[in-house]
Amino acid sequence: MKQSLFESRHQPDWDAFNSQLEALERGKAEAQTCQSFAARYRQLCQHLALAQARGYSSHLIDQLQQLAMRGHQQFYRHRSHLGAQTIRFLFGGFPRLVRSEWRSVCVASLLFFGSLAVMGLLTYLYPELIFSLVSPDQVSEMERMYDPDARRLGRFSERGSGDDWVMFGFYIMNNIGIAFQTFASGLLLGLGSLFFLLFNGLMIGAVAGHLTRIGYGEPFWSFVIGHGAFELTAIALAGAAGFKLGWALLAPGRLPRGEALRLAAGKAIQLVAGVILFLLLAAFIEAFWSSTTFATPDIKYAVGAGLWALVLGYLLLAGRRQHAPD
Repeated sequence: MKQSLFESRHQPDWDAFNSQLEALERGKAEAQTCQSFAARYRQLCQHLALAQARGYSSHLIDQLQQLAMRGHQQFYRHRSHLGAQTIRFLFGGFPRLVRSEWRSVCVASLLFFGSLAVMGLLTYLYPELIFSLVSPDQVSEMERMYDPDARRLGRFSERGSGDDWVMFGFYIMNNIGIAFQTFASGLLLGLGSLFFLLFNGLMIGAVAGHLTRIGYGEPFWSFVIGHGAFELTAIALAGAAGFKLGWALLAPGRLPRGEALRLAAGKAIQLVAGVILFLLLAAFIEAFWSSTTFATPDIKYAVGAGLWALVLGYLLLAGRRQHAPD
């Protein structure tokens, strides 16, 4: 077959394949039109082989080779599933993982929230106990931060509203630092996680009990109840992840300790990924909602109760149904 006849017979097919390639490269191809892509690609490769075997002009062969290379890139390109995996993890994987690790989660939660509650009660009953954990200067700073007459609550209460984004970044770094300490120190046979859970629980409890006793309870509790749903839960989950590492070293079973730690780290890292998400949400709420004073304490209590219910419902119920995003 002469080249001119070959070109005239198959040029419409090449043009159609080129149009389909352009749509795919722009990311605007419709699913229905892509059904014929594989057949068109095979046909183009056949035409390229015929043109080379028959000794057609280099111009035609180069044109077909370019189409074949572009088609190969589209046909065999790597399609990232990161977005889909992230959605599956958020809406199903993470809460299922928390429930599957309920033993370490319960232990970490009991240590953290238990020490917080006990220390808060003791400090409320015995005011001088606050100074066994917190220096007088720090106590004065806490009282200034949650003064009912303050324009804004929390750290740097005299800042302007334009500095909220700066504080958002500060809270992220501070909270993630605490969570990472609690998690990573689990490599010390779990003792590091135990220490940081108890330390943070005792510190928060002491401050809460002291501020409540001196009459600053309303600004303090209305401040922490909103972001605390995510932040305090995240600290407990970070401790659970640290305990998982520590337990793998203490009781590896029939596995070598290195292999047991590697397997435990896989799930522990996934827990920490969810912890980071919780801390990002907590930092956003703390910077833009908790510190404001335009909302009444009753409104903040209602919003905070809703956030606590949301967190608990998410961890206990999300991902249970079979058709949940997998």
